[in-house]
Amino acid sequence: MVCDRCKMVVKSELEQLGLHPVTVELGEVELKEELSGEDKERVNLRFGELGFELIDDKKSRLIERVKNLVVELVHYSADQLNMNVSDYLTQHIPMEYKYLSNLFSEIEGTTIEKFYISQRIERVKELLIYDELSLSEIADQMGYSSVAYLSTQFKKVVGLTPSRFKSIGDVKRKPLDLL
Repeated sequence: MVCDRCKMVVKSELEQLGLHPVTVELGEVELKEELSGEDKERVNLRFGELGFELIDDKKSRLIERVKNLVVELVHYSADQLNMNVSDYLTQHIPMEYKYLSNLFSEIEGTTIEKFYISQRIERVKELLIYDELSLSEIADQMGYSSVAYLSTQFKKVVGLTPSRFKSIGDVKRKPLDLL
């Protein structure tokens, strides 16, 4: 789950399945009751149809938590974008960053830093398409030290300059869950 709409869909679907969600957060659901094997099958089947999957093993849940924290940091808490991503993660997950980083790389095939950069660039794309802020304001809001650094990183990831991307539009945007 990567957005508020996803959380609403998950909550609604769980309720339709006769379950009672206590909390629904990005990538994590707490239910009043324990799921039986049959309940897990029903939930897995229904959520599979919607493009979601149940994550049952501990390492996968941890990786999902890291991803969700990065998404929250980039897309929903702009006031903290000047914070180091490793500090942010270790504030929320009481584990050594080196362990998280190694596990993430092993399972995802990329680093946390690259995932973080891809999320930032997707957010920059979104802000460019909205066309409400200048590139300088976007760089500032996204925690980049300069417009030049933002432009260089953007071109490296996207293959286009921010102004060229803006002229093309949202054709090149990716859904957050596909990053």
